[in-house]
Amino acid sequence: MKTDLLPIVTSLLIPGTADGTAVVWAKRLLTATIVFALFWLFAQLVRHLLERFGTKFSAFTKTDLDDRLLKRITPSITLLLSTLGCYIALSTLPLQERFFKVLSGVLFVALVVICAVIIYRVVDELLSRYLDRLQHQEEVISRSMMPLVRKLATIVLCGASLIIILKKFNYDILSLLTALGIGSLAIGLAAKDTLAQMISGFILLIDRPFRIGDRIRLAGGQVGDVVDIGMRSTKIQGLDTTVMIIPNSDLCNATVVNMVRPTAVIQGRITLGIGYDSDVERAKELLLEIARNNAGVLEEPAPVAQFTSFGDSALNLLLLFWVADPTRLGAVTDQLNCAILRKFRDSGVAIPYPTRTVHLQQLDLSS
Repeated sequence: MKTDLLPIVTSLLIPGTADGTAVVWAKRLLTATIVFALFWLFAQLVRHLLERFGTKFSAFTKTDLDDRLLKRITPSITLLLSTLGCYIALSTLPLQERFFKVLSGVLFVALVVICAVIIYRVVDELLSRYLDRLQHQEEVISRSMMPLVRKLATIVLCGASLIIILKKFNYDILSLLTALGIGSLAIGLAAKDTLAQMISGFILLIDRPFRIGDRIRLAGGQVGDVVDIGMRSTKIQGLDTTVMIIPNSDLCNATVVNMVRPTAVIQGRITLGIGYDSDVERAKELLLEIARNNAGVLEEPAPVAQFTSFGDSALNLLLLFWVADPTRLGAVTDQLNCAILRKFRDSGVAIPYPTRTVHLQQLDLSS
């Protein structure tokens, strides 16, 4: 019974064996074995070269990115070359067309998957390197963004791999792309606000008008420190320790003043008035002296004292000074105000307050 089935199975897999062409099959099998062996040896040689000389070459670079890439993609490259050798060796065998299509299709899918894994590992290492560089520069990026980027990269690679595989098996890709386009349009219309916030979040991270830790002033006049840039919104801690949650699209479309970049130097202003009988030049000298003696005021740019206008009851003066840290502006202003008040009192410079003089006229009622 077994003797009767063997020729039937062999004839199904190998055309021509029933007619006595086993010698041709043996030669093809030997050729396929040699092809696979050559590719396998070449894969081992490439792995050996990458592990030995690639490591030595990467030692001359300042970054460890190349070391991490070699460590992650070397096994996949070896597997890729071995699978490619098996795919080419299979094409030399005189198999039935249907059986050959099945085996070659399986190996082709394996090749596409291995290539996608290599690309994903490279992208993953580049993203990890980017995040490490931001952390090294004390510019912490939102933790919720990196997983999203990795998921998007995975989706793109899976989609591209699926299209390549379907194209190999002569499936209609146009209908699939049309269905995906219609589905994406429906999802986009249903979640357009959420997608707008996410896209705006990516724009903020790429354009980087401000970074986490920066102090910014919003279009409405609110001042606060950026504590997080998320997928949908940005969190800003105000000076009163409250947290403002602002949609990313509002920040992208509004005027935002970054108070610490490109330089953290911020200008402070103190406006005050002195009496009309006071010496203006003496008052200006006192203001400059007070500002220069304060450790929080920068020497360059130097503080400036100006006589700005004539008020109803005082001569208005303006003191301009610069502070290196925006968070210190309030404290430095408080110190200067207290010093100005003491100095002006000791120097006899009057700081008037609005007064009104009322003249009463007596009327002659006898007439």
